[in-house]
Amino acid sequence: MMAAMTASQMNLSAGHEENGSFYDDKDESDYRDDYSFLQEHAGLRQSLNMMSLIVYSLAFFLGVIGNALVIWVTGFKMKKTVNTVWFLNLAVADFLFTAFLPLSVTYTALDFHWPFGTFMCKLNTTISFLNMFSSVYILMVISVDRCVSVVWPVWAQNHRNVRKASCVSLCVWLLALVLSAPCFIFRDTGPSFHSEDSISCFNNFAFSEDYETPAVVQLRLFRHQTMTIVRFLLGFFVPFSVIVFCYAVIIHRLRRNRTLASQSSRTFKIIAAIIVTFFLCWAPFHIMGVIELVTHMRENVSETFDNIVAIGLPIATSLAFLNSCLNPILYVFMGQDFKDKVRKSILHVLESAFQEDVSRSYTNSMVTMRSKDKSVSDAEDSSELQTALHLKDMTSQGNFNRDQFRK
Repeated sequence: MMAAMTASQMNLSAGHEENGSFYDDKDESDYRDDYSFLQEHAGLRQSLNMMSLIVYSLAFFLGVIGNALVIWVTGFKMKKTVNTVWFLNLAVADFLFTAFLPLSVTYTALDFHWPFGTFMCKLNTTISFLNMFSSVYILMVISVDRCVSVVWPVWAQNHRNVRKASCVSLCVWLLALVLSAPCFIFRDTGPSFHSEDSISCFNNFAFSEDYETPAVVQLRLFRHQTMTIVRFLLGFFVPFSVIVFCYAVIIHRLRRNRTLASQSSRTFKIIAAIIVTFFLCWAPFHIMGVIELVTHMRENVSETFDNIVAIGLPIATSLAFLNSCLNPILYVFMGQDFKDKVRKSILHVLESAFQEDVSRSYTNSMVTMRSKDKSVSDAEDSSELQTALHLKDMTSQGNFNRDQFRK
């Protein structure tokens, strides 16, 4: 999931590689501004790096297992409905992101040395952005869908179906892919500012190693500004404005209709909890991104703002990472239907696993018993046949003797 995350965003370490993550918005020249601060606060840097490693690892284990479970239940165990289509796509987005988290863990553990090559650098960041955009737009679509269902229930009843929901989901993925494409274009690898032996994954906005020519520097700044503004507007402000408007309409309508409120309460609470969680996880990150951009645009750099960005962005980024493993937890705690399906499915799997050997031995014993019965039956049949033939021979012989005696 991710928006550009500056070198200081992910982990505070000295130099390019120590500051950066693959999600950062800074290019090579920006890391020099943080170098002195990071050197002076080595203890804080190490603490933030350790925090990042713990959060990434936790998000990976909980996110992969939890979202895989959601995909399994909503995709194969529950009846296909419009709501299950939304939650399935949301789980797929989170699963993709968390599945790539071991790369982030490795990058951080290696003191921000990227050993996976340029293509994986581009792909990993693109997946992160894809998660962020797809998640927020799926939440927006869910909010619009709930609003339409509450305000125009008859129309929704006649027009809402799984096929249309799947088409809308496909459109969301295509839009998210388009908005994530610049990450694949601008992401690059190269020797870090701090050490020539270390390879960093960073944004090369000018496709150049020239950091002195004014025109090139201006191009870097323009593209940096554009990406940050587009990400904030299209990845946060616009979709969340739509979400807030939809829920304001829903709440107003539910207050006027208590019957409708009681019928929609459970689904409404689950979706509201997911949206609030997404907002709390992502709002600090986007706010810190805007502060970081404003700091870059100022001629007189404020040391206070630099320190806020250097400390705040790693924390905000770690919080954003956690969002991908929280949705399955919300489903389990708040969704009774989902909880029941999970319990039944897991019990079925465990029962099948534990009873496999017993069933197999039982089947084999039954086959053996049937074979024995068949053998006994065949033997009995054979014995009876031989007796019958013997009696027949004796009868025939007796008849022959009688005929001979009469003569």
